[in-house]
Amino acid sequence: MVRVPGVLLAVFVGMLAVLLGAAPAQAHNVLTGSDPADGAELAQAPETVRLTFLANLNQEQTELSVTGPDGAAASTGAPVVDGKAVSVPFRPGPAGEYTVDYNVLSTDGHWVKGTLAFTMTVGVEPTADPSPTGVPSPTAAEPTPEVTPAPTPQATSSTESTPWWPWLVGAVVLLVAVAAGAFFVRRRST
Repeated sequence: MVRVPGVLLAVFVGMLAVLLGAAPAQAHNVLTGSDPADGAELAQAPETVRLTFLANLNQEQTELSVTGPDGAAASTGAPVVDGKAVSVPFRPGPAGEYTVDYNVLSTDGHWVKGTLAFTMTVGVEPTADPSPTGVPSPTAAEPTPEVTPAPTPQATSSTESTPWWPWLVGAVVLLVAVAAGAFFVRRRST
């Protein structure tokens, strides 16, 4: 017959090993969303292309580019990282499929590459060349649109925090096991 204190000790040691052996998962980062969405068809060009990932990104280790249907670059400037998101200003061109390429470094040290695409159903005409005589052509004055400042992004930390809930669940399971063992030992001894 198995002795209850021995079983309790084995359960306690096993739970302790599980709890102390638990380390934060080191995994590949994963794309969780994009704006515009993959496969979207747009009649109006977005100002930026934005990708969101599962884990925080590092500015120096994040690449993002957009290429137009004519093979020309459709992104202007360097990618801007904001926590788990990265964006790049978008410069629309002709109608057609635009390809978004990304390359981000995961916390496990591996690069994660991917591609997605969206379609512009209406193209943007290139700006006209100046008149051949070099004299600017007269144009009607257009009212200047009112510019609304963009909201300032909240500062976020680029470090990931270790989740606390696995520790809490493990501690509760351990306490229940110890309490149940103590109950059975006391009940047997009476």
